Amino acid sequence: MAKKLESRLCISIIGNQAFSLQNFRGPLIAYLVARGHEVTALAPDYDETTRAEVRALGAIPVDYSLSRTGMNPFRDVADMLRMVMLLRQLKPDITLAYAFKPVIYGTLAAWLAKVPLRFATIEGLGYVFTPTLGAEPLRRKILRAVVVLLSTLALSRADSVFFLNKDDIAEFSDRHIISTNKAILLGGIGVDLDEWTTAPSVTNPVTFLLSARLLREKGIAEYAKAAKLIKQKHPDTRFILLGSLDTNPGALSLREIEQWTAEKIIEWQGHVPDVRPWLAQTSVFVFPSYYREGVPRITQEAMAMARPVITTDAPGCRDTVIDGKNGFLVPVRNADALADAMERFILQPELIERMGQASRSIAEERFDVHKVNQVILQEMSISKR
Repeated sequence: MAKKLESRLCISIIGNQAFSLQNFRGPLIAYLVARGHEVTALAPDYDETTRAEVRALGAIPVDYSLSRTGMNPFRDVADMLRMVMLLRQLKPDITLAYAFKPVIYGTLAAWLAKVPLRFATIEGLGYVFTPTLGAEPLRRKILRAVVVLLSTLALSRADSVFFLNKDDIAEFSDRHIISTNKAILLGGIGVDLDEWTTAPSVTNPVTFLLSARLLREKGIAEYAKAAKLIKQKHPDTRFILLGSLDTNPGALSLREIEQWTAEKIIEWQGHVPDVRPWLAQTSVFVFPSYYREGVPRITQEAMAMARPVITTDAPGCRDTVIDGKNGFLVPVRNADALADAMERFILQPELIERMGQASRSIAEERFDVHKVNQVILQEMSISKR
């Protein structure tokens, strides 16, 4: 833990998307501002709306250059050097970076800029650490080796590293990226339980919802296949899909999504600004991901609204479900097992309310954002005042 700090601090939070600063870091930012600290919120893609949202929290929005999914090392190094100059101007006492590129280049830049305290959050290991079927492409092996090297270099300059699940701590420890005494387990980003309140159970028709980036590794194809199997026996069942197309290497094509909608297997709504109205008409939240998740925020939100969860027995996902209590765990890439779990809620609709209430209880115990933020603040030696 860091030494005792001065009462007023300048804290720079470095993210990879402007919307996530307000959506995922909003309560932390508001808490820090309310206690008299100056917060600068760094993102590469501000627009008028997200800039206003961050200002409404009391923080100062700051633009910086970052290629979120690009793999040009010259561009990344140039961006890091620009970040060094930016941090020298801002003169923060503390930096907190999250998402892989900000963690790597933001932490290195903070070290080069002589920021006194540097923290990082690993929110899942993503595409390069996601297991593949069959022979792994050479390109992914090379990319992972580069990520491991850069992560080792960057996180050696961090004072502490926050993780969302134990599997990721073990992975980084086994690969000698960090020492375990530097790792802090959060258990999830958390949600504001006053904003994500319980909604009445939905049993007629039984409705399943999956909300995710439209990546193959999120289990969306398995969701569509399981929906097709269920529709053959229970045609009134609804299957909703929320999410926008992505530029990630594992992205699904528009043609695939449109084919499922044309066959009336799923109802695709694209990206929605607020998922709560959709969760309110949902019986069960489904997240069949085999992507290396942290602890999926959307699952925490569904649990807070008292929705049962079907998800995979995979890192991050398994941390949200006690099998048989608030939902079911299924094997990855297994549409048949997913369909079987779904059918249990159709044949036993009483499970929807019972397991939904269990989800809410688990969310209150594990995923209260205020409890999570206190762990972060304590590690930063920012007292609760």
